[in-house]
Amino acid sequence: MSVTITIDNAVKRYGDVTVLPGLSARIENGEFFTLLGPSGCGKTTLLRMIAGFASIEGGEFYFDGNIINNIPAHKRNIGMVFQNYAIFPHLTVRQNVEYGLKIRKVDKDEIKKRVDEILEVTHIKEYEKRLPENLSGGQQQRVALARAVVIHPSLLLMDEPLSNLDAKLRVEMRSAIRDIQRKVGITTIYVTHDQEEALAISDRIAVMNEGVIQQIGSPESIYSRPYNIFVSTFIGHSNQFNGRLEPDGDDYTLYIGTDCAVKMGNVAPGAAGDVLVSIRPEEFVAADSGIPFTVADKIFLGKYVIYHLSGSGFNEQIQLSQDVGWATRIYAPGDVIRLMPNAAKINIYTTDGAKSLMKGVIHHGA
Repeated sequence: MSVTITIDNAVKRYGDVTVLPGLSARIENGEFFTLLGPSGCGKTTLLRMIAGFASIEGGEFYFDGNIINNIPAHKRNIGMVFQNYAIFPHLTVRQNVEYGLKIRKVDKDEIKKRVDEILEVTHIKEYEKRLPENLSGGQQQRVALARAVVIHPSLLLMDEPLSNLDAKLRVEMRSAIRDIQRKVGITTIYVTHDQEEALAISDRIAVMNEGVIQQIGSPESIYSRPYNIFVSTFIGHSNQFNGRLEPDGDDYTLYIGTDCAVKMGNVAPGAAGDVLVSIRPEEFVAADSGIPFTVADKIFLGKYVIYHLSGSGFNEQIQLSQDVGWATRIYAPGDVIRLMPNAAKINIYTTDGAKSLMKGVIHHGA
């Protein structure tokens, strides 16, 4: 049976170094919850604390309201999947999957029933007699996943499980993992530094940096309304501009440079003044009266063209993404293009980038 996980003010230290200064989060029953962030941000450390593999220097961890801080790892009823698979090379697929059940002294008939079911769910039934050396990386990862799930754990923890696979196989396996998780309905905490992977598989994402959760939300909300500039630039690409908000009746007008004035109706009250503006590459449209840029470089990616643009008064190059299927013109280096941002998609922050000034954007929560 799955559990709800509550983490209350978790602290982790290694000597004088504090890795987690006081982290809190809640993972709902049956949820696919992803910890996303750069290397060294504390996401694997947090996973190991939940598993019981790392000590807890402060705070409480709860499974369904029951504190588990002092419960040893082997009594927490957790399934784990690692990036190196960690399956036994001398055992067949079936024997690997059976292993945890035999350790728990489950009845033989029940073992066969559970293993048969999970081999079907993970699509590795046809390989049940093979040794791991005769399996592909994706097949081995399915074995590791089947072995973790077959014991009917309350919680499934996955630490960078796809990092050793090639790009095409990673895409295939992330879909497989999501499908399997939905079928078994188990609470899952997934660690990755791959933004696209997190967006594709998660119910909710916690974006971490330096041991602190920057934002928790659905993939859609995190991408479209990042809480701060770190989240905005870590998930996808965002162009940054200095801007100014001026009151305009009940709304505001946002000024970017000397050629762009955008009416904004979704900014929080009291936000007037200098601001930091974030606009994603796909959120510009060509316009006769827009900001003038010169195409510095073009990268053709099949369905999309990525342009790097330079403009007077802008220190950094601006990135524009164009869908080839809808494009009326493909630009070349040296061409001048005028752009206006989609007002509904613009994100505005305090000048230090620490906090969104958009209505309804929250730090922690769905």
